[in-house]
Amino acid sequence: MVRRTKEEALATRHKLLDAAEHLFQAQGVSRTSLQDIARRAGVTRGAVYWHFKDKADLFNAMMDRVILPLEQSFQDRLGQEGPADPLARIRSGVAEALVRIANDPQARRVFEVATHKVEYVDELQAVRLRHLQSRNDFLLQVEGGLQAAARLHAVELAVPAATAAQGLHAIIDGLIQSWLLESATFDLVTLGRDVMEVYLRGLGFSRADNGAAFPR
Repeated sequence: MVRRTKEEALATRHKLLDAAEHLFQAQGVSRTSLQDIARRAGVTRGAVYWHFKDKADLFNAMMDRVILPLEQSFQDRLGQEGPADPLARIRSGVAEALVRIANDPQARRVFEVATHKVEYVDELQAVRLRHLQSRNDFLLQVEGGLQAAARLHAVELAVPAATAAQGLHAIIDGLIQSWLLESATFDLVTLGRDVMEVYLRGLGFSRADNGAAFPR
């Protein structure tokens, strides 16, 4: 009985997160109430508060379902030990994120909400803090990866590693935001590969062999 109750609670939680994804995408975060989400999920408003403290808590949980696996995958790649090239790990980590966004409807929906459907008003300051944390974690990981790659390849970076990481983040983040506005205008994965390679060459690295690190 207890196990079934836990399974039912988890199912309700996912129903609420699914409802939030679709409503946030359709009408924006600030214009979506918790009552709207409860109604769409077919549960009571009390059920929402049983699972989530407030709208920001629900929003961050919605993001974490998609973002945390990507972040963990990226951390795992950069944290690998052995002879593997840290630059190849950065390439493949970014590639996995771009492929996921381009091909997974849920990932695309969540990223669209996060980039185009949210306002950092008072009730959503926790969302802003989570966004900043995610960005800063990425920057630290890439900075360390670029420093390790520079040592391995005997490359003197054109700019400090921290600056290089900021630039790479700006490029990838900008491409994702632009593609989400009108995905038919370019292929996110292909352009992401090409622009990233140009940027890395500008830092002093050689081009990857035939772009094999970028799956399609």
